[in-house]
Amino acid sequence: MKKYIVFLFTVVTLLLPQAVGAQSAATRYEAEIIELRPDKVAVQIMTGDQKDKRYEVMLFDQKQVGSQRLQKGDRVLVSLLPARNGKQSVIIEDHVRTVPLAVLVGIFLLIVFVIGKWKGLLSTFAMVLSFFVIARFILPQILLGNDPLLISLLGALFIIPMTFYIAHGVRRQTTVAVIGTFLALIVTGALSYFFVIYAKLTGFAAEEATFIQTMVGTHINMQSLLLAGIIIGAMGVLDDITISQTTIVQKLIKANPKYTFWKLYREAMDVGRDHIASLVNTLVLVYAGAALPLFILFSSSQLGNFSQVVNMEIVSTEVVRTLVSSIGIITAVPITTFIAAKYLKKHA
Repeated sequence: MKKYIVFLFTVVTLLLPQAVGAQSAATRYEAEIIELRPDKVAVQIMTGDQKDKRYEVMLFDQKQVGSQRLQKGDRVLVSLLPARNGKQSVIIEDHVRTVPLAVLVGIFLLIVFVIGKWKGLLSTFAMVLSFFVIARFILPQILLGNDPLLISLLGALFIIPMTFYIAHGVRRQTTVAVIGTFLALIVTGALSYFFVIYAKLTGFAAEEATFIQTMVGTHINMQSLLLAGIIIGAMGVLDDITISQTTIVQKLIKANPKYTFWKLYREAMDVGRDHIASLVNTLVLVYAGAALPLFILFSSSQLGNFSQVVNMEIVSTEVVRTLVSSIGIITAVPITTFIAAKYLKKHA
């Protein structure tokens, strides 16, 4: 039966419902810049019902060409504006980046296969399925107005076992890692909920929140969306640490079958503490890199002292996100190590 676990989760995921009634995105077209002057830009539509039509671009200001790094021959995303005085124009929203992104994906897959072999490709497949669950279940359900926190936890029930068993095989170690990840995720979720409420974080600190409310409506709970983001972010890091700890315990049992439970636990925890130190530092640096503009706020004399800056919600949100995720990682080590030492020792 175990060999059908991966197949079962995959089939269930494929059958997950998509959102209905969500508002569709604004009509956009891919176009090529065919004329470029400081005061005039013209594009030719390359896709859709407007294909091959030529339009003049409405520039926001004289610096737009330089700020968007526009060049003749570039492929860009454009939106049509309502016709004025019988003449229709477009605005350039962004560059088309399909080719460089495809090249990067190709390099990634090549490196994964050369170094990780088939196990690396299986991990990549598991990653794709994770995005699939997020795209086909979590996001549509949130758009339907369901609680983002609850939906993310339900999504984790699919993502964690499915990706773990695909990437690491159907083994006792993987099962222990799945259980340890669930328990650590519960700790992370509980802490997130408590401190988001306690610190009175609303979820509206990010500028994306305003766009979400404008584009989708007001039925999305932004506070719950913040909690969901913390849980999904922690889930990926917990994979690394729980799998590592179960593997360490298994290797220790194999190296010395005479180890008692407590000896096995202590030896594995010695390695786990080193893992904690590196992962927490990595997590902090990852969040720091993503929130680098916030560090500029700390160095800005116009925003007052440290106390005033740290109480801004945009800053407090990142502090809560980083520390809660770090606590979840730290607790995952003793939890997973304890379960692994107890279970794997018994079935050695």
